[in-house]
Amino acid sequence: MTMINRIDLEAALSKPNLLLIDDSKEDINLLTMWLYRDHQISVAADVENALSMLNEADIPKPDLILLNATSADIEIDQLSQQLNKDHTTKHAPVILIVHDNDKEEENFREDSNAVDYITKPFHPKQVLARVRTHVTLHKQNRQLLKRLKQHTKDLHNSKIQVIQHLHRAGKHKDNESHAHVIRMSLISKLLAEYTEQDQAWVERIFHATPMHDVGKIGVPDSILHKTENLTPDEVRIMQEHTLFGAQILESDNDPLLLMASVIALTHHEKWDGSGYPNGLQTDQIPLEGRIVALADALDTLMSPSHEEATWTEQHIVNYLMEQKGQHFDPNLTDIAIEQLPQIIEILELYPDHEDNNQQYSFFKSTR
Repeated sequence: MTMINRIDLEAALSKPNLLLIDDSKEDINLLTMWLYRDHQISVAADVENALSMLNEADIPKPDLILLNATSADIEIDQLSQQLNKDHTTKHAPVILIVHDNDKEEENFREDSNAVDYITKPFHPKQVLARVRTHVTLHKQNRQLLKRLKQHTKDLHNSKIQVIQHLHRAGKHKDNESHAHVIRMSLISKLLAEYTEQDQAWVERIFHATPMHDVGKIGVPDSILHKTENLTPDEVRIMQEHTLFGAQILESDNDPLLLMASVIALTHHEKWDGSGYPNGLQTDQIPLEGRIVALADALDTLMSPSHEEATWTEQHIVNYLMEQKGQHFDPNLTDIAIEQLPQIIEILELYPDHEDNNQQYSFFKSTR
């Protein structure tokens, strides 16, 4: 390929893509004659043909659509549905081609959500100006949307980093292993996926779970690391770590921090109301708190360092059935029993003796 041909090809590829839907050869010839220099033009005789073209991978997705407004309403609806299915065409502007002073078509324009219209007989300057305006606006909107998505992603990652650093600070006070936090997060995510929550909620609980005990920062070392039985007053102080954690993570409008705060506050509540700090019961306990409570207990019970390390899978099932409706949400308990093989697999993948830095690299890799 010569340099001139390559430049011509690059210029052609950089042109905006127009999809012209019109059954009038005269209209097509006029519009193509005015627009071809600055645009890549695809032509469809009707909406049905256009729908087929939109489904073809080798045909460029339109940056703007010129549509003869005489098409049947049902065909227009089908076109709109197809455009909205694909994120690359969802915001593509539609300019309707209408007859001048056609009141019926004006009413249709309002119903169609088209961004603009051009009238017949055509005026070249009007056609060029309106197409150029909406192609430019569409390009700007795409750039703004791209920046917004990147900004949202960066902000989300920053919040996750804050949560990880807070947890790291808490590690100076608590002896929880990094692997325990990873396992808890994965078990929480697994349970959440079976509660019919949306995927964004599931991802939030995965990232919020590591902060469940951040409030232990506020508990004196003499109590936190005491090897003998705690006195009643010391038990009360220890239980306040749920309140400290909720206060540290409190947020009015950030979903991730709000969930982390709720988890910190409620993960020691019990289904029968015998938990702390507020003695909540049944579905008074937020779902995320119920999930993390079960995930924490499961990992602790099944950890090799636990005093019941010799428990078999059946021992675990028996314990869960015993605590079903007492400590744990009955529905979540059933899910945990059904998914016990996967939970055991999580424990085997992330044993306690792994490198202490694994938690941070693990959560970084899942963003």
